[in-house]
Amino acid sequence: MRAFDAISLLAPQVDPGDTKIHLATKDGEEDPLDVYLKGEFEEWQRSQTRRNFERSYVLSLIAMRTANHWLFAGVHEMRGRTGQRGRYRYDLVELPACAELNGRLTARFQRPGRQSYLDAENWVDGIKLASIMPERMRIAEFPGFKAVHLTKGELDTIVRQDIESWRAAMSSVGGVYLISDTDTGRLYVGSATGVGGIWQRWCQYAATGHGGNQELVRLIRETGIGRASAFRFAILEVADTHTSDTDLLQREAHWKRVLLSREHGHNR
Repeated sequence: MRAFDAISLLAPQVDPGDTKIHLATKDGEEDPLDVYLKGEFEEWQRSQTRRNFERSYVLSLIAMRTANHWLFAGVHEMRGRTGQRGRYRYDLVELPACAELNGRLTARFQRPGRQSYLDAENWVDGIKLASIMPERMRIAEFPGFKAVHLTKGELDTIVRQDIESWRAAMSSVGGVYLISDTDTGRLYVGSATGVGGIWQRWCQYAATGHGGNQELVRLIRETGIGRASAFRFAILEVADTHTSDTDLLQREAHWKRVLLSREHGHNR
């Protein structure tokens, strides 16, 4: 099924022949997906260095971390342009009819070279519907193990939405992880191995807040489940899911010594 067919059901007035497709990709240091998740994409898109949106509608697609996958960021009516050569600002207004798919619809499409602004009639047949998520994406796709630093709320969203890139990456490895208590600065070091790896272990934290850890169970029992909202989750090191429990426990003990999480944290 074409992604455009789903859009046409909601906004039949949007004709491919009068629509520009904006393939928003990383330009320099700015990643449009990060801009979108911060709620700043519409403003970011309005500023252009060329006259790129000289049609009635702009269909916005943002490059995801998975190759050839795009996040739908709305259809916008072009109501005018100001500025001069090299600095243009477009008056773009999102069509309310398509807003329910904004951040939920994903498409598969192989970008033609480096082109970012396409005439829709030439390309809509190749833009296929990949999925419609139950909730709007609020979390970026998996950034790599070294960059993971999640709030409890973000972890809950990733697990609830079952975001594929996170699940695929974290279920493929075991490792040693860190929970930081932002209310007190105290640390907890834990480990995960076996089938499901870190993903399975962190799903338990999403469900309970404490993951069954004795000290965290006690803390949440005394202060309430809302206490877990102060936790942040990071990965200290990864290991093959077939790594022995003995080897991984040795690495866990190493990090507990380094971070003093027994003496001054939530480990006992």
